[in-house]
Amino acid sequence: MRQTDYIEDTGNFPAVILTDQSVSDHLHGQPGLSPRLYNADLAPISKNGRQWSAYSIFALWANDVHNLGNYAFAIGLFSLGLGGWQVLLAFGFGSVFLFLLLNLSGYMGEKTGIPFPVMSRIAFGTRGAQIPALLRGAVAIAWFGIQTYLASLVLQLALLALYPALKSFQADNLLGLSSLGWATFLLLWVIQLVIVSYGMEMIRKYEAIAGPVILMTFVALAGWILMRANFSIAWDMRHALSGTDMWIKIIGAAALWVTVYGTFILNFCDFTRGAQSRNSIFWGNFWGIPVNMLLFGGIVVVLSGGQYHIDGHIIASPADIVAMIPDTFLLVLATLSLLVLTIGVNLMANFVAPTYALTNLMPKYMNFRKAAILSALIGLFILPWNLYNSPLVIPIFLGGLGALLGPLFGIIMVDYWIIRKQKINIPALYSDDVRGEYHYMAGSNPRAMIALLVSGGIALGLTFLPFFAVLRDFSWFMAAGLAGIIYFLIADRRGPFTDVDGETIAVLAGH
Repeated sequence: MRQTDYIEDTGNFPAVILTDQSVSDHLHGQPGLSPRLYNADLAPISKNGRQWSAYSIFALWANDVHNLGNYAFAIGLFSLGLGGWQVLLAFGFGSVFLFLLLNLSGYMGEKTGIPFPVMSRIAFGTRGAQIPALLRGAVAIAWFGIQTYLASLVLQLALLALYPALKSFQADNLLGLSSLGWATFLLLWVIQLVIVSYGMEMIRKYEAIAGPVILMTFVALAGWILMRANFSIAWDMRHALSGTDMWIKIIGAAALWVTVYGTFILNFCDFTRGAQSRNSIFWGNFWGIPVNMLLFGGIVVVLSGGQYHIDGHIIASPADIVAMIPDTFLLVLATLSLLVLTIGVNLMANFVAPTYALTNLMPKYMNFRKAAILSALIGLFILPWNLYNSPLVIPIFLGGLGALLGPLFGIIMVDYWIIRKQKINIPALYSDDVRGEYHYMAGSNPRAMIALLVSGGIALGLTFLPFFAVLRDFSWFMAAGLAGIIYFLIADRRGPFTDVDGETIAVLAGH
């Protein structure tokens, strides 16, 4: 579809032809849409016909909360000396923080209908927004490859259970992977690429189906462990913490839980731009975060406490439990469910963000499908299994980039909610006019850049310098808060800030 002949009916407005020529009569006095800033995938979604209900948003969390990385993190808390009720309390605190932050981020998407890279233009400028978009995209694209590799290991487990002779295909090595490794990785890589190439509506449908499958799988695993443990679990480990140390670890675990979701909090608007209403976001988040996370915590306690009661061993991941299943059919069924889970998590957390970032980088030449293909190719060419096995890449490269996401969140939230008070001129986000509201200085907002540089430097210090090790659990909150305060103090408040919706340039949901 060429941008020059894209026709869309917004429902509430007559059908308009959106071209690269001036459409100032549709933009409340703004100059025309810039092909450097606008295409059908970056355009605001019309409020008419949005498909993301409360269940759709709940289904996102039914997939993402129960991912294997989260279970490994949660189970690790037992190794640090927290008992069952303490782990549940940590998740309770963390879920409240997340619920509030995700609502703030999600409501922005529902009001404006725009994806994260365009949302970033509000605070960082029409050109400066490339920085937050690419930072978020770079972190996601690396994790997309890594998660696909980890999922391929689960698939190999299922295949070897069915066909033990396949083990001979694990003996060779090409660029760090065996023949079986390459086959399973590429299969999962293609499946994810096919799903995401059909756009956000296909992702919504996949998550809606996968969510219940995941919940039933983990409830079944917990039930199986309970039966093996004669319905008795260990609530405390031998080296349980107490007193002040215990409370510091509980609050620190809650803060780390938010840090785990620091990337997703930032670009949650990529999903909620299709939300039917604020109520959809509120109730989807309510059932998907506090309620679902307490269920998650309960499953963690049962899996860890039950296995510890059985043999005194603390598991590292639910995959350890799956590997113990004696029946081949049930083992394969469980591993396939874990694959459904991993694909769902990867799509929402690690595929959407880089796809929008690359679309935003070259709107004239990229659309969602082309950007998805390019994202997937990058995720393949970086040979993610080598990244995962490197002792430096994840803590330094991904840790460093991740440390900058907290400051980005603080700046964008303060600009949207406090400085502008939700007054956004959406058509101006797609304009190159030097007099435009979001042009700032040559397309970048130097005040936002200063806040990012200062707070980002401190965030990196909190992440890597041993002196700040005691504060490391709280680094995301500290960096986001510091960036927000700095930006609040130096931001331009002169306005006037105008509130103009984007219906005249909007596309239909699921276009």
